[in-house]
Amino acid sequence: MTAAEVNSSEAKISPPSRSTTGSANVTKRLQTELMTLMMSSTPGISAFPNDENLLQWTATIDGPDGTPYAGLSFKLSFEFPSTYPLTAPTVLFKTPIYHPNIDFSGRICLDILKDKWSAIYNVQSVLLSLQSLLGEPNNSSPLNGQAAELWDKDPVEYKRLVLARHREDEETGLGL
Repeated sequence: MTAAEVNSSEAKISPPSRSTTGSANVTKRLQTELMTLMMSSTPGISAFPNDENLLQWTATIDGPDGTPYAGLSFKLSFEFPSTYPLTAPTVLFKTPIYHPNIDFSGRICLDILKDKWSAIYNVQSVLLSLQSLLGEPNNSSPLNGQAAELWDKDPVEYKRLVLARHREDEETGLGL
């Protein structure tokens, strides 16, 4: 084979596509995060991939003690983009929840899931942030204005509505 033929055959070999390399990196990152979660002894949080799809997870958060959510458990969904961890996952509460920063569709207003996202965050840090948010809502940026107002003004009514919303899930079987 001449040098020209070698150069010609090398030109025909293309490197792996960016999407293939990217998805392999996402898979590796999520496998690492899953192992970290499984090995950690962080109480009140868990997350696992759905079936064989590593890009879709179901997570659970237990309500923190000393909050209106104590003793309650909440299911969430994580959907990871092909650009994760450079792009935040889409996280939704699947269990109905009454909270100033979570709307009735389960969408969450949390800066680290939006404009403050960084690749240093992971599933565990997101779950811990959400668990913390349950006890310390950001009432200056509510998705549920009524909940924000009641959190400050009427804790007894707030707790009643939290339990009513959670009970609604148990009665209708809408939770996962």
